[in-house]
Amino acid sequence: MSFAGREYDGGNEMELNMSSWLPLAISAFRRMRKRWVRTVYSRSVRLTAAACGQGLKIGGSSWVTKNTFLGDNVSFNGMQITGGGEVRIGNNFHSGPDCLMIAHIHNYDSGDAIPYDGTYISKPIVIENNVWLGSRVIVLGGVTIGEGAIIQAGSVVVSDIPACGIAGGHPAKVFKWRDRDHYETLKVQHKFH
Repeated sequence: MSFAGREYDGGNEMELNMSSWLPLAISAFRRMRKRWVRTVYSRSVRLTAAACGQGLKIGGSSWVTKNTFLGDNVSFNGMQITGGGEVRIGNNFHSGPDCLMIAHIHNYDSGDAIPYDGTYISKPIVIENNVWLGSRVIVLGGVTIGEGAIIQAGSVVVSDIPACGIAGGHPAKVFKWRDRDHYETLKVQHKFH
């Protein structure tokens, strides 16, 4: 007897059956887990954020604070926002997996302990419209990322990034610019991903 292109000599039927359904079961489990993650984290982000626009998409484990304001068409593929500072994210924002925004710092200068005391200094983060963060980007408090900017995967943003700048590194620095005319043409035509 032949099964899946191999000869079958009547051996262990359990092994034969398992080899045929196991990949299908694993695939089905992965699809269910993906839907579960989207549903659970979407609900959590919507309930926690101070404001949330239309079209929120969650593709990975994501947390926000009660001081987070989200625009329309925001897509998190694994975002963690922490700290007491206000975080404002504009429309058409996209992030890769494992991104982090930290909207406060430890009080190390005016505190009463070394290396720092138990208090925090809140610092706002502003992400303007049409910004894309690559995988594992860290954005620290006190930073504004301008409209249309792109941040390279693995970067740490510690200072402002201008509009349409493409930045990377630690600390992130602009190394290239988007084609501004092309960007403006797509924006006018409402061609958002």
